[in-house]
Formats: sequence, C-alpha cells, structure tokens
Amino acid sequence: MNILAVITARGGSKGIPKKNIVPLCGKPLLVYTIESALAAKLNGRVVVSTDDDEIAAVAKKYRVQVIKRPPEISGDTASSESALLHALDVLEKEKYFPDAILLLQPTSPLRKAETIRKFVAKFEDIKDEYEAMLSLHKDKTDFWVNKGGVFSRLFPNAPRRRQAREPLYAENSALYITNVEALRKTNSVLGSVTAGFVIDADEAVDINEPRDILLAELLLKKRNV
Repeated sequence: MNILAVITARGGSKGIPKKNIVPLCGKPLLVYTIESALAAKLNGRVVVSTDDDEIAAVAKKYRVQVIKRPPEISGDTASSESALLHALDVLEKEKYFPDAILLLQPTSPLRKAETIRKFVAKFEDIKDEYEAMLSLHKDKTDFWVNKGGVFSRLFPNAPRRRQAREPLYAENSALYITNVEALRKTNSVLGSVTAGFVIDADEAVDINEPRDILLAELLLKKRNV
C-alpha cells in the first residue's frame, strides 16, 4: 500500500502554549514524531499539516513537506479529519493518490518507528476486512461513575484485585490509519469497520498538560540510558 503519513500540528494550544514545538529533552515536541515517521521508512510520503509558521519552519528543517492549513480548519474545534481531507485534496493536485492515510499526532513523542511499521503492516494484512485501525493500550483501572453526587463502580462485578480484572483498552491517539475511500465516505478516521492494535502504555503517553512533559522526559531519559 502507498501510505500518506500526516502529522497534524496546528499552532494554537490552551493547555500548553505552542505545545507542538515545546522543548522536550532539548528538541521540539514535533521533531520526535517527524523522526519516527521518517525512520519507519513507509512506502509513501510524510507531511506536516499546520497553520503556524514556526511549526512549518521546524518541519522544513527536517526536510518534510509542509501543507499550510487554512484558518477555517485550524481552530480549537477543527477536527483531525478536516486536516487529513485537506492534505489529500492538496496532494491530489500534485497527482499523488495514496491508498491509506496515517494520522500521527505530535503529542505522542514516545511512539517508536518500529511500532509504526508494525502498525501499518498489520493494517495491510487486514485491509480487506477493515476500513481503519487505531492504537489502544491496556488499562486495568477500577473506574467509578458519578451520578448526582453518588459514586459507584462502572463494573460492579469486576474483581477488586487489579491483577484479577479483565483489562479494558483505552484509545490513546498515537496511531490511526484509514483507507482513503473510507475516510472520504465516512468523514471519520475510524471508518465504518475498525480494528484495534495494542501498544505499550509508555508509547501511548499523550502530551496535554505540563505534567505530561515531565513524564515523557523521564521515560525518554530511561529509554536512552
């Protein structure tokens, strides 16, 4: 399959200003995703979709094609799908027609190139049965719900011992891949029929708050020891 990997990196961020290029162990956050995407050596292209000149400059430094995203699909409420569809439209004018689109968000800096390769290879094996696939990680948390101030277990019959519980699987936004035809048809990275791919919880770390940066730095330093 020919894969278009799109790194979606808009400029605005409320939780962490300039989040996508905030320093992480001495490098802009975005760079970790660029490097892993390039190292995966997929059959296709890697592009960065952004509305921000600083982010574009970082991407160009690493010789990645930049697709300038218009303001109307760059705000807080803009969907990832709108950026992906825009990228497809821009590249079709260059006569580039990928089979599938891989969404890589820069807020997952611990995602490995090897994991990206395995993820894409798995989708290629099952593409006749599924329109899309997403990454998940195991979670054995005992979740509770709040109904009118009264807290109760979400799964009251689950064992109290963590080791004895069946795991749940959390969507972590590290990896999404979608058949291009399905993306255009459903306007969703999940398509109509979606498979799951389980990754390590460390690779699933998602940068949304300042404390997430501290966790990611600790894990990166541990990885590089």
